[in-house]
Amino acid sequence: MEPVSLQDFVCALDPASLPRVLRVCSGVYFQGSIYEISGNECCLSTGDLIKVTHVRLQKVVCENLGTGQTMELAPNFQGNFSPLTGPQSYGTLEELVSATTQSSKQLPICFMSTHRITTKARVVPQEQPLKLEAVEMHLGTCCARCVLGTGAQQVILHLPLSQKGPFWELEPGPPRTLLQVLQDPALKDTILTCPVLPWHSLTLMPQYEVEAIMHLRRTIVKIPSTLEVDVEDITAFSQHIHFIQPLLLSEALARGGPFPLPTEILEVPEGPPIFLSPWLSSLRKGQRLCIYGVASPPWRFLASTKGRKVPRHFMISGAYQGKLRRRPREFPTAYDLLGALQPGQPLRVVATKDCEGDGLENPGFMSLAMGDRLEVLGSGQALGVQERDMNVLVCQRLSDQPGEEEYEEAEDQEQILLPLHFSGGFVEELGDGRRYSLQDLIAQFPLPCEVKVVAKDASHPDDPLPSFLGLRLEEKIMEPFLVVSLDSNPEMCFEVPPRWLDLTVVEAEGQPSQPAGPLPVVPVEELTEAFYYHLRKSPAFEGQAPPPRPPKSKGLSGQKKQVSKAKGVKSSEAFELQEPSLMPKPKRKTLRKVIKDSCNLYSQIPGHKKGLRPTKPITRDTSESVSPCSPLSFLLPSPMPFCCCFCL
Repeated sequence: MEPVSLQDFVCALDPASLPRVLRVCSGVYFQGSIYEISGNECCLSTGDLIKVTHVRLQKVVCENLGTGQTMELAPNFQGNFSPLTGPQSYGTLEELVSATTQSSKQLPICFMSTHRITTKARVVPQEQPLKLEAVEMHLGTCCARCVLGTGAQQVILHLPLSQKGPFWELEPGPPRTLLQVLQDPALKDTILTCPVLPWHSLTLMPQYEVEAIMHLRRTIVKIPSTLEVDVEDITAFSQHIHFIQPLLLSEALARGGPFPLPTEILEVPEGPPIFLSPWLSSLRKGQRLCIYGVASPPWRFLASTKGRKVPRHFMISGAYQGKLRRRPREFPTAYDLLGALQPGQPLRVVATKDCEGDGLENPGFMSLAMGDRLEVLGSGQALGVQERDMNVLVCQRLSDQPGEEEYEEAEDQEQILLPLHFSGGFVEELGDGRRYSLQDLIAQFPLPCEVKVVAKDASHPDDPLPSFLGLRLEEKIMEPFLVVSLDSNPEMCFEVPPRWLDLTVVEAEGQPSQPAGPLPVVPVEELTEAFYYHLRKSPAFEGQAPPPRPPKSKGLSGQKKQVSKAKGVKSSEAFELQEPSLMPKPKRKTLRKVIKDSCNLYSQIPGHKKGLRPTKPITRDTSESVSPCSPLSFLLPSPMPFCCCFCL
């Protein structure tokens, strides 16, 4: 086949013959919004091979032959076209007949008038096709015998040769649609007419978009047919030509198969490693892989070791089969205690440091000694020594021996207020010795969670997790992974996250080897420190609570409030209150029912300052005055005396 322009090739192309392999005969460099491939400019060099897979009609440019004006027609244009024999029009029927006789054409011929023709029999609309069959005498006048219509609806008209036009000679045949005109090679570059267009003679220039595959190009190339490049069709000699089309792991994941898929690595993304795994060094150019499909389940857990100066970080698969036991959690501040409190789950802790209450900006705080047992009740608000509102944590002091608080009288239970920035140090009091699977543990307890791996995963002999004193399960990650193995070692299966390790591969020939039995996938991967902190900065962790703020300096406090006679504590409305019982009741193990979100507590506190209502009424002689420096000054009664206790 001789080289032709790309436009001529596409116009003469039969869509049923695709795909076609072309060789570029004249190179061209093109750029622009519709020519860019993933933001990169494309260049066709002489000798390049392209495989045309699809041709799509974009638009049709219609040009007026007389003025050179153009307009664009959509591919679904509904008008009909009739081909003209030439660009010349005739002023009268006599001129049309004379031109036909001189050109040695034989009657009948087809023609039309650009104006309406009125006769005694009927009116002929403009641009209505007519067939001139003969010239004869009619009622003493030389007339052209014409036929209007086709089939059984034909009407004979006798038009005098002096009938004025202009008239245009048409090619024989019925009118054609736009697609019929474009698909007929004989009508290429033919002058046409269309009744619904404002021009009587015009030409059509279609513009196509050619979709093609190029060697070592990952995406489909979209080339406009108007590109000035000559091509040669070499499909008949291209049976041995194989177009290598790269594929990203993310694309293999998106298309969902077919799996298993044998591949070969073309490119490994640059950047620091994400895993500290032996198989990572095997991922290099030329290495053959087998992709078995999407890993199940699709979730992972971030975990960090405890009890080490330099913690190590791991990503644990949801399919991990080791056994875990809960470890007591450590809380450096009261703020951490509040964040760990869950509705319906009692939280009891033991203080790990001694602390005196004199130096804190909370008159309701009592001293803590190392070993004191507390039960966390919820959040509240109190007035500091400078009459400023401050957030506090409401706790209840328990007896020194676990279990004795079951028989304490309600009036003997002591409540303690801790500022949220209080950094005394606490450790969870935990009596749970059960062994959990990973799925059961996550289903029953919120993250983060302190655990100890007491039995390793039997499918992973090199499981490193049981060797650590403790692990902190930090976050659940929902991210699809692909199960991959090395072609040279099918027994080494690992899971690759395309989002963070998007290899460029190409489909390889041959049948992949399938390991016998279930795939031996490694369920634990150690993360590099850089990748671990990259994950912690990802949007999945943006909703975590910020660390506690340190207390504000006393010297930076704003305008002081007017000193009131009684300093009160705004207790949290997150707990139900009831009248004190006449008889002591054993304490329940469960927490008080939270009826409102603690984040709305501040807006719901009444405008006047109310003191913390003690469990037991405080009686004192009215003649005695309580010094403002007294430890009980914050318990001065409000104008309306009352007495109540927290619901137990």
